[in-house]
Amino acid sequence: MTPVTEVEGRRLSLSNLEKMIHPVTGTTKGELLHYYATVGPAILPHLRDRPVSFLRYPDGPDGQLFFTKNPPPGTPSWVRTTPVPRSEDPRARQVVVEDLASLMWAANLVVEFHTPQWPASSPAVADRLVFDLDPGAPATVVECCRVALHLRARLAEDGLEAFAKTSGSKGLHLLVPVVPTPSARVSAYARTLAVEAEAALPGLVVHRMARALRPGKVFVDHSQNAAAKTTATPYTLRARPLPMASAPVTWEEVEDCAGEAADPGSLVHLMDDIAPRLERYGDLLAPLFAPERAGEVP
Repeated sequence: MTPVTEVEGRRLSLSNLEKMIHPVTGTTKGELLHYYATVGPAILPHLRDRPVSFLRYPDGPDGQLFFTKNPPPGTPSWVRTTPVPRSEDPRARQVVVEDLASLMWAANLVVEFHTPQWPASSPAVADRLVFDLDPGAPATVVECCRVALHLRARLAEDGLEAFAKTSGSKGLHLLVPVVPTPSARVSAYARTLAVEAEAALPGLVVHRMARALRPGKVFVDHSQNAAAKTTATPYTLRARPLPMASAPVTWEEVEDCAGEAADPGSLVHLMDDIAPRLERYGDLLAPLFAPERAGEVP
């Protein structure tokens, strides 16, 4: 029998709670749901008023993975959706996860949460800029941290403040609160900084996606600022062998990881690490929601 629980007055059917999702750690689906219930107050502000895309991995990271923007079949009527016109479907809608009940409904699907840099209330008008720093082997997150420090300083020259989080995989994300600005303009500015970074650090940075250019370097992916693109939401779990979270980190942690003898594992944060980090630091990305911290895109 599928357990039924009540969350904020909504009845939810939670299925296959004993199913193993991350065999390396023996993590079950029930434990994933407990994680999202625990970190709900931290992740929900990053999901509210943003159309969410799901990467589903119901059989774990070694099973079938599929990406969906459309509301999944069986989406309850009480889960909010918002119009997100697309060229191929001008009537398209996407889910907005705005409360604990809808978060737990979505988590029961076993998903990664991905969100754009703009809110549903202002499509294609970004309120943040993002860089996805992706290392090409043998480069690791250590090299990403060195690039992140360069970009942080460069952004500061333009009056912009950067915050860091792990991607939940191999790399690092930088998030920058900006005064609402058309996505196309933010994209152009981000590309300019990526090109500058490659010129300043030619042995470390590449701004183009071609894989042949990436071994041993950090790809500064600026493309996720395009209105149609999304980035892994802070605190989402990732479809990886370990239950890795996309975890906000301090700049002190980034600096420590950029050292010559740094351990790339120092920035790996698993599901069970997040609640203690929230207790210690609070949400390190809370400044993204403070209007006074947002800067003007040049």
